[in-house]
Amino acid sequence: MEYIFLLFAFVCGLGVKLIGIPPLVGYLAAGFLLHAFGYSTTPEITTLANLGITIMLFTIGLKLNIKDLSKREVWFGSIAHTLLWVVVVGAVLIFVGSLAAASFGSLDWQSAALIAFALSFSSTVCVVKVLEEAGESKTRHGKLAIGVLVMQDIFAVVFLVIATGKIPSIYAPLLLLIIPALPLLNRVLNQSGHGELLPLTGFIFALGGYHLFELVNIKGDLGALIFGLLFAKHAKATEMAKSLMAFKDLFLIGFFLSIGLTALPDMAMLGMALVITLLLPVKMALFFWLFTRLSLRGRTAYLGGLVLSNYSEFGLIVGALAVSLGMLNENWLVVLAISTSLSFVLTSIVYRYSHSIYQRIKEPVKRMENDKRLKEDIYPVIADAKILVVGLGRVGIGAFSSLNKLMDNHVWGMDADRVKVQKMRDEGLNVITGDGEDVDLWENLDIRHVELVLLALPSIEDAMNISKQLKNAGYQGKIAAIARYEDEVDALLNNGVDKVFNFFTEAGLGFAEESLSLVNYEAVRTE
Repeated sequence: MEYIFLLFAFVCGLGVKLIGIPPLVGYLAAGFLLHAFGYSTTPEITTLANLGITIMLFTIGLKLNIKDLSKREVWFGSIAHTLLWVVVVGAVLIFVGSLAAASFGSLDWQSAALIAFALSFSSTVCVVKVLEEAGESKTRHGKLAIGVLVMQDIFAVVFLVIATGKIPSIYAPLLLLIIPALPLLNRVLNQSGHGELLPLTGFIFALGGYHLFELVNIKGDLGALIFGLLFAKHAKATEMAKSLMAFKDLFLIGFFLSIGLTALPDMAMLGMALVITLLLPVKMALFFWLFTRLSLRGRTAYLGGLVLSNYSEFGLIVGALAVSLGMLNENWLVVLAISTSLSFVLTSIVYRYSHSIYQRIKEPVKRMENDKRLKEDIYPVIADAKILVVGLGRVGIGAFSSLNKLMDNHVWGMDADRVKVQKMRDEGLNVITGDGEDVDLWENLDIRHVELVLLALPSIEDAMNISKQLKNAGYQGKIAAIARYEDEVDALLNNGVDKVFNFFTEAGLGFAEESLSLVNYEAVRTE
């Protein structure tokens, strides 16, 4: 049975990918098709989905800086958005519910507020997936969105505790013993190496955190998130997160399938789900307005609000609990499932064009900005730069270090990861924090004397977009980029890149050239 589910997911995922839509949309479609054919979710699929969510929350924790949650735009923005959304959407639901009372029963203000609260959450699964595919999880708006998601997860856990009366055990304070045990756990992580034992270590930590919290009557997902947070500053945190990525993506297929397998709707449910889906622009507008009032730049507020404009799997959990307690008509759970699924589809598609959309609407967006500018949003300055390396991952840092030895202060680096940049800056290196896809950054960065820009980015879509933005900003120098696959080379050359280096080919060539220096090549050749 599970093989049929995975086969459907594969076919639908491949089908939508061929037309340029993210595979997760296909996984959702597969779930609905299977349900239409009479299939329902199985314990194995549910286990797969839960495991995917647990691993995902653990990897979020690995990438999270606790200081991000203390920022006013995160904690105040999250609380204010939830309250405003519940009031506005609750009123809309009471009105719409009165028109559909025959299908959903009468809707009082408590029930409307509960549904609105369930819809206030944004999907951790969808948002993180979209940000990772776009390579934007470390950007200003990416970290803002993840911070808001964590705050919303906390709201959900608090609600579940209050609604179920599930009070943490008297042994819950014993969880604090994890802190003195952390050095031992760090040693375990150090000894896990770089092979297959590393992701297994991640599984043990994630599931261990989940079950420890469950033992003391605290939601296990929160435990997985906190365990990830405990290891966030470890030197191998990034490597472990990358080693878990493929497993997480595979397990999350079960989650998307389970959403589609929830129920088969009738026309009334579809109509109500459509109405709720049409409220997504309101959700985005509220986020945008709040973020700009909190002094964030217009682009950050726009992208952060856009990626958060969806409904959440936590909303389904809240809805299911409300139905089980008799607080809601069971038809509302189907409506929530359909609305959530539709919101995933819209976010996945619309966000792919978010940067090009911003270029068309940036003037009215910037007019909404607060005159006050936060410290993190002040545009950086580069002095005497002739070469700029964009993207300071392993390849980018290698290129930056090599060029820095040759040209000293004329080489600058740029990355969206503020923590990484600060560490390099403390070492006296010429680096700045910046999102390469930020058109406002290029318009405010003095690149008149830059002769060469190296795009050391894993995504060719990002490289092509940055190349276009550089040309639009009046850049006259050369652009070089890396490609991992041969079919990416022509795409980059056709979109403004002057030179493309095939990552694996160039690595092999460099390896060969360096190795030949160990022997007398001329003597070997003439023997």
